[in-house]
Amino acid sequence: MSDDRIQLPSYLDHVPEVLEYFAEIDQRKVVLSIEHLCREFDSPDSPNGKLVALSDINFEVRRNEFISVIGPSGCGKSTLIRVVAGLEEPSGGIVAVDGVPVTGPGADRGMVFQNYTLFPWLTVRKNVLFGPKMKGLRDDKAMKAADEWLKLVGLTDFAELYPAQLSGGMKQRVAIARALANDPRILLMDEPFGALDAQTRASMQAHLLRIWAAAGVTVLFITHDLDEAIYLSDRIVVLGARPGRILEVIEVPVARPRSPEQFLSGHFLATKKRLEELIHRRENTPNSGGSMHD
Repeated sequence: MSDDRIQLPSYLDHVPEVLEYFAEIDQRKVVLSIEHLCREFDSPDSPNGKLVALSDINFEVRRNEFISVIGPSGCGKSTLIRVVAGLEEPSGGIVAVDGVPVTGPGADRGMVFQNYTLFPWLTVRKNVLFGPKMKGLRDDKAMKAADEWLKLVGLTDFAELYPAQLSGGMKQRVAIARALANDPRILLMDEPFGALDAQTRASMQAHLLRIWAAAGVTVLFITHDLDEAIYLSDRIVVLGARPGRILEVIEVPVARPRSPEQFLSGHFLATKKRLEELIHRRENTPNSGGSMHD
């Protein structure tokens, strides 16, 4: 019987172009550092009364890098990004932006959620204007900045519409523009395309790559979609569950610029195979008890 299995390269094998790309990234300044991060929750169902959502998380994100965090349900992905955003306090360890410990929300971190967190009573332009005006930017400068971001996300012609008049993908583009209008050091995205249909999601992924390249912003992106993580990211942080901890940090061996045609390339498929091995192996281990925060 013939063997029809495709022989894939190793996900660890990088072509010279990719090696040069990561060598350049390694020379950039560290924007986000996470050291020995732990997060526990009270849990009467656990033997010691505590549920460990994150355990000894350590990684760095460099300037203009695109990092995705992926893992099975209950591995603490959303908990991690909420701690980085300053929306939750860590139980231990340090999260720092440009060397300054995070003690709460700040303008140096922009956040985009899965749900459309827009002000429904404000127009698209006024939603984007909100942050710069809160920071005290002069009206003319705030308006210029808002219009530049709306142009970048392709919504100039929709500036006077209200959120209810927009599609799901357009709402998320407004949310991205609003987050970037504050000029953050890092853009935090918690499964921003999870509620979109497949076609809109694919379109938004292409939009995001274009916006990321044009804005020169650092991105920390949470997703459960393996293809999405590989397509968008420079590196992928893979978390295991119970407790949430880093299993591996993968340097994506797919050259930039990215295109949908690369989904069937050998390096793309090899990386997906490795992600499936890591995640499914952990999903099949016995549950240690207690529910987890994702």
